[in-house]
Amino acid sequence: MSPINKLSQPDLNETYSYADYLTWQFDEIVELIKGKIQLMSPAPNVLHQSISWYFTGTLFNYFVNKPCRAFAAPLDVRLYNKRNRY
Repeated sequence: MSPINKLSQPDLNETYSYADYLTWQFDEIVELIKGKIQLMSPAPNVLHQSISWYFTGTLFNYFVNKPCRAFAAPLDVRLYNKRNRY
């Protein structure tokens, strides 16, 4: 099978897995939500970034010396239901 590198190739009505997502080579930035391909939103504006910076600093100060962490940049997260792993 040839690589999927154009958003027009997969059927956007189909449901896809995380394994499928890892094989895609799109120029566009996409995310997989409940198995559906979604285009990512455009980059945030200056006001959004200013608020994010303040919020990130507040979270950093709160989590110092605690066992969990907060991240300021995009991070791939895979959520699953413990009962229905798919």
